[in-house]
Amino acid sequence: MEFPIIYTNFWDGVIAVPAVVLLTQCFKLFPIPRQYFPTIASIIGFIISIFISHRGDLWAGIFMGAFYGAAAVGTYSSLKTAWLAFKNRKRSWSF
Repeated sequence: MEFPIIYTNFWDGVIAVPAVVLLTQCFKLFPIPRQYFPTIASIIGFIISIFISHRGDLWAGIFMGAFYGAAAVGTYSSLKTAWLAFKNRKRSWSF
């Protein structure tokens, strides 16, 4: 078995991952339990990667789809944690 050649480009980091985040957020309009959202992000990442960005190579699509989903979940988690920390910070400025 030969390993696939995978090219990462502008599409991967700037368009695909935010698209996965936005599409996952659209699913929050439906009554779906929160624990399923990382799985939904992974499925959306696989779909975008296999059918759009790496159409000709299934193994590259699967490999990069896992990264799209994981990057989307990590991005959302870090932004949410930073926002909650910013909102709940104590005013510790002393003059």
